[in-house]
Amino acid sequence: MVDFSIIENEFLEGSKKRLQYLKGENLFKQGAFAPYIMFVRSGLVKVYLQTGHQKQVNLRIAKHGDFLAFASVFGEEVYTYSAVALKDSEVCMIEKEQLRQLLYKDNDFAMHVTSANYKNEKYLLEVIASMSYKQMRGKLATALLYLSGDDFINEDVFSYLTRQDIADFATISTESAIKFIKEFEKEDILSLDGKNIVINDHKKLELIALNG
Repeated sequence: MVDFSIIENEFLEGSKKRLQYLKGENLFKQGAFAPYIMFVRSGLVKVYLQTGHQKQVNLRIAKHGDFLAFASVFGEEVYTYSAVALKDSEVCMIEKEQLRQLLYKDNDFAMHVTSANYKNEKYLLEVIASMSYKQMRGKLATALLYLSGDDFINEDVFSYLTRQDIADFATISTESAIKFIKEFEKEDILSLDGKNIVINDHKKLELIALNG
């Protein structure tokens, strides 16, 4: 996570804009012009890739300390994915050149950002691998492990997600997601309380994810 105080100290009030997004509100759309880098100050933001008419792949959930549209620092002119607020969120919009200069002069900050982006890239490679060779149970197990991971230990993530959202993280149909969630419940791998999902047996879920 990037320390917000670094950005607060480095940027003048006039050089950044803070915007409030309500739950369900789009931050930006894939393919639109990207004038700013966005920094999530609070809330949760779902990042997804539109793959066809009414089809999408959920890539990750951005939280406090995460950047969005970071590729625009290096010349990307359009948003390469879409983002929507899962809960009420505050986002700072930062000028590309100002952030680029901060990366040049602050090595610790640059390392924080590089580490965070490496982690995101690693997870995206796992998503691609999951889509390529895993069976549906393995895909769902991988998605559930991500959504219940340490990054979201202080967030009730599942309360903000529909079964369709979970299916889109797993790249399977909603019907299949519901089916396998119920199977995992019967196997005592997880417990259900309305929309909420509690993982009871991470090791068993990890085995399912590993074996595909």
